[in-house]
Amino acid sequence: MLSRSRCVSRAFSRSLSAFQKGNCPLGRRSLPGVSLCQGPGYPNSRKLVINNNSVFSVRFFRITAVCKDDLVTVKTPAFAESVTEGDVRWEKAVGDTVAEDEVVCEIETDKTSVQVPSPANGVIEALLVPDGGKVEGGTPLFTLRKTGAAPAKAKPAEAPAAAAPKAEPTAAPVPPPAAPIPTQMPPVPSPSQPPSSKPVSAVKPTAAPPLAEPGAGKGLRSEHREKMNRMRQRIAQRLKEAQNTCAMLTTFNEIDMSNIQEMRARHKEAFLKKHNLKLGFMSAFVKASAFALQEQPVVNAVIDDTTKEVVYRDYIDISVAVATPRGLVVPVIRNVEAMNYADIERTITELGEKARKNELAIEDMDGGTFTISNGGVFGSLFGTPIINPPQSAILGMHAIFDRPVAVGGKVEVRPMMYVALTYDHRLIDGREAVTFLRKIKAAVEDPRVLLLDL
Repeated sequence: MLSRSRCVSRAFSRSLSAFQKGNCPLGRRSLPGVSLCQGPGYPNSRKLVINNNSVFSVRFFRITAVCKDDLVTVKTPAFAESVTEGDVRWEKAVGDTVAEDEVVCEIETDKTSVQVPSPANGVIEALLVPDGGKVEGGTPLFTLRKTGAAPAKAKPAEAPAAAAPKAEPTAAPVPPPAAPIPTQMPPVPSPSQPPSSKPVSAVKPTAAPPLAEPGAGKGLRSEHREKMNRMRQRIAQRLKEAQNTCAMLTTFNEIDMSNIQEMRARHKEAFLKKHNLKLGFMSAFVKASAFALQEQPVVNAVIDDTTKEVVYRDYIDISVAVATPRGLVVPVIRNVEAMNYADIERTITELGEKARKNELAIEDMDGGTFTISNGGVFGSLFGTPIINPPQSAILGMHAIFDRPVAVGGKVEVRPMMYVALTYDHRLIDGREAVTFLRKIKAAVEDPRVLLLDL
């Protein structure tokens, strides 16, 4: 006579075998008093039950073949706290093959552009947002079908395939005209290709000007429209707010650049050798501005309109305006009062390089207590800059031109630069503004003023 445990073991093995073969449906008993049922909380587990008493559970897993072509949905990355949404500008189209970390689109926000790279090698399956559409953090952007390294090699394979048709026309003179005709026709039936042409629409406007050029030669008058990007819209809004809020007034002066040019020519090689940096003029104006702001702290202050208080800053963060193809950006050099020439020049070089590569983050442009704008790089002789809110003043630099000036009772030709200081007259009086600008003039014309703290 078999013991109870051996009977249970035999009953379990038979029931499990029948269950795996499909002869024992869920809940059906294979032996009297013995059954397999689904375990609680585990959809892929079965429980052995004898006489309504649970003995133990058996866990099993489904095994499926691993599929290489996984479909992935890429979402909008999280923005900074001060940014809520942005506009999508597509770099790729549906069906394009992309490599890992290759930029698929850019999201233009009020302050900068955020690049969205591909998470893996693959093919773009669908674009979930139209070109120019608004997105927030976490919004699905596009779907990507992952592939191996083979799709990247598909492009070279297409080249010989395209070369083959070219070889055929050489045999028959009639096919060659047929080849260019299809290349011109696809732009016309654009409605037949809406899925693949939507993202390319960002590139197609470049094809529109060539059509206008021949028309212009025939005397036709045409025009085209382009949507303002978010950065330009934000710049326009802030500049208009500055005009409506601040009582802006501008004072001017001129600076003799002879000494600073002589110092740069004498020490630029040694400076480059020691710091691996080129010595420019902007670092001199940044250093001189920090020196003048310490002498005139009201220029570094700001009005709090909500509390009707004047906020004096004990630190100096200078924003340096940099022009880019997409608009004006103002990265910030922080704690300038504690920097030397090399530190300032290094920071300016790094921020300028990031601005040209469109890699500036929100943190690089947030804040700032004073702004310097250099219109001289474009050849500007004279201009009145507009305050960058919520700051209270901005310094405008201009181009250096040789002009005759009176020096010691004689007329001499010197390299001269006009400078302009626009300030909020609600907070800064003319005396403080003129004194501030003259302090910058003295520090740039004779750098020894900074060394001697005069």
